[in-house]
Amino acid sequence: MIRLSDIVQQFAATTRQRYSLLPSQLKALSAWQICRTDKAPFMQLRCNDCEQPRYVPHSCGHRYCPHCQHHQSQEWLARQLQKQLPARYFMLTFTLPAELRSLAWRHQRMVYDQLMQCSWATLKQFSHNDKQLQGIPGATSVLHTHNRRLDYHPHVHMVMPATAIDQHNILRKKSGRKGWLFSRRALAKVFRAKLLAALKQAGLTLPADYPERWVVHCKSVGTGNKALTYLGRYLYRGVIREKDILRCENGQVTFRYRDSKTQHTQTRTVSGEHFLWMLLQHVLPKGLRRARNFGLLHPNSKHKLQLIQLLQGFNPARLIAALPDRPVITCPCCGGVMKIVRTRIQPSASLLPNSS
Repeated sequence: MIRLSDIVQQFAATTRQRYSLLPSQLKALSAWQICRTDKAPFMQLRCNDCEQPRYVPHSCGHRYCPHCQHHQSQEWLARQLQKQLPARYFMLTFTLPAELRSLAWRHQRMVYDQLMQCSWATLKQFSHNDKQLQGIPGATSVLHTHNRRLDYHPHVHMVMPATAIDQHNILRKKSGRKGWLFSRRALAKVFRAKLLAALKQAGLTLPADYPERWVVHCKSVGTGNKALTYLGRYLYRGVIREKDILRCENGQVTFRYRDSKTQHTQTRTVSGEHFLWMLLQHVLPKGLRRARNFGLLHPNSKHKLQLIQLLQGFNPARLIAALPDRPVITCPCCGGVMKIVRTRIQPSASLLPNSS
């Protein structure tokens, strides 16, 4: 498997020269470059059985590193499963039109925030006006800025149970057709109006050629488990898996991806510098939260949500119990479990032979 740190070490200097990088992107590039290499700080392990010591380099721990943050992803998923309700779930995708992407790139913090807020405001309005729901729903929202080819493509995924709390604190559920929640065309029309109004109010100059018809997708995702797992996969671990990087040779990088229309595996080859740039353009500005919970799933509604789960006889603990345990480090000598005894040890030549 080709490691991202190897690619960064080879192309980092030319990437910094060719592209104008933001501070958050420069920090990410520096972190990736030493991730689990002999230039990173080390941690000391000791086997519980044979007491054999071992030194291994730290991971960089950067949120967008594909080699790190697996445990954080699992923790996030566990928190979302803790909030689940016995209802049908839907995943709605609100996409920013191509004509507004350059505006979003120049004003990332403002546009991304409004993209998430207006997506939620649209769902909230439709739930309030729906004859069956007539209340405030809940939704888990995750901002993505990439498509499967790693191009710049800002959009928001909203995972929503087909339930709402009305003004009398009564839980109402959506019934009827299994794959139906709201009209996609109506959602797109209202979302378009809300986002354009918010951007104008923020003082941004809109392009003259933005389209009349926008795109909002809505599909049933059953209990929501798989949809949340999908969102968690890219929330803390970057936009590509290292095992999908196939080759790095002759100054070019080849990676694979699954085509969203045909569902067939495709490959793409770009220069090493452009490959790093495609990863870096999805590093969000510092402090911007790309995952948010709204309405019934907001932390402020924790006690109300727990009461609903109790009254509905629904215990999400079984869903959390099904999550895999955090993997342990095994001893290369006897196979026993190793524990961490020291961390952040500065690298030195004496540690390198034991760092594998």
